[in-house]
Amino acid sequence: MEADLRMWLKQVEELGQLKRVEGADWNLELGCLTNLNAKNRKGPALLFDKIKDHKEGFRVLTCSSSSPERLSITLNLPQGLSDLEMQKALWQKLIKCEEELDKYSTVTVKSGPILENIKSGDDVDVLELPAPKWHALDGGRFIGTADAVVTQDPDNGEINVGTYRMMVHDKKTIGLFFAPGQHGFLHCSKYHAKNEPAPVAISYGHHPLLFSVACIEFPPGSEYDYVGALREAPVKVIKEELTGLPIPADSEIVVVGYVPPNKFKDEGPFGEWPGYYGSGIRPARYVEVKRIYHRNNPILLGSPPNHPPSDASYQKEMVRGALLCHDLTKMGVPDIRGVQVSEVGARQLVVISIKQRYAGHAKQAAILLSQNRLTAVQGRYVIVVDEDIDPTNIQEVLWALCTRSDPEKDIDIIRRAPSSSLDPIIRRPTDHFFNSRAIIDACKPYEWFNEFPQEIKISPELEKRVKEKFGSQLGL
Repeated sequence: MEADLRMWLKQVEELGQLKRVEGADWNLELGCLTNLNAKNRKGPALLFDKIKDHKEGFRVLTCSSSSPERLSITLNLPQGLSDLEMQKALWQKLIKCEEELDKYSTVTVKSGPILENIKSGDDVDVLELPAPKWHALDGGRFIGTADAVVTQDPDNGEINVGTYRMMVHDKKTIGLFFAPGQHGFLHCSKYHAKNEPAPVAISYGHHPLLFSVACIEFPPGSEYDYVGALREAPVKVIKEELTGLPIPADSEIVVVGYVPPNKFKDEGPFGEWPGYYGSGIRPARYVEVKRIYHRNNPILLGSPPNHPPSDASYQKEMVRGALLCHDLTKMGVPDIRGVQVSEVGARQLVVISIKQRYAGHAKQAAILLSQNRLTAVQGRYVIVVDEDIDPTNIQEVLWALCTRSDPEKDIDIIRRAPSSSLDPIIRRPTDHFFNSRAIIDACKPYEWFNEFPQEIKISPELEKRVKEKFGSQLGL
């Protein structure tokens, strides 16, 4: 599997999953089209060209992995899987990746497509790149919504690749919004503690798999290696000349520069993943851009958050679900059927399906799930269901919730759990972001599991026979 975005586009187009759009305005139109299209799971990937005020050939790609077909291509999985089947296939792939991670360390090369155009000094102009203003109340043009920000720990040399929002200030300055505790934030803070500028390299166009890994909480320092393991070929990187950071050799656009210590510029607001403008204008770090690399006719990868479902909500929740299955199994929770981080629940509703093996199994799974690294910040609800319930099917989940749980007995509350500055239910102003978690046991009571009323079912044999006999008449 190639890591090149253009090879990915070729595969997607061959499936009839790509739509080319010409003449959209970077100011709101591109964002509106993206978000309308993202509401439709069957909608295509969108490749925008001839964007208003920009050179022809400077393009923007959105909705890269918002369908099962395109996500399967991105994750190097077979076509035609259901959501639960895709999660299980990715879960098994993650187990293999973890075992073989050392085999897929990055390979440093001397050249690559990213070196086709190099701009330094007076030629640096970020505004040449078609960064959209995605939402009406955004504070500016956000070039970084599906980026891959490369930073390095100055103490141990660890490389991290993360996704952070980035607003264009001017032709040589880009905002960089970190949340405290994120690895990029920690790396920059170590440089700033020494009163030194922090080097950064940002890829703005790449195979969607790099975005899938960079935007989710994979183990620190391993993002490039996981990309290599998932696609079964190491990532080729170039040691960037100014910063020394490893940049993807086949990236479409890379911007490099330094984050100065103790300097901030006002940033925001920005429409964020919960579906709200989570914060107003605030001081944020920024990058002083020193060099821009780009391919001929470069493609900027965009992924604007919105009221879910949005551009990246499907891929994020599918990948998080597989990671959670893997994490909880390693923590000793047995017989997990699947985990669904609800797309419409904006990451704040998580459902786990288990086969109950012992008293307290459901509660154990719920507590550990609620405090996992992937769900601990700004979670809301955890629902545990039996193995006969498909956690990716919200109708089945709600049926189990309403028929197998008793509010008095089966709901527990965890108080003063960690939230974030994007939490819309926290009243401002405040510097302390706590919330609570509801844990709901929607499993059949373990003590009298075998006495629970028998469910109405249609046998697979009867269903198959009836569909064969009458399916064409009824559209079944």
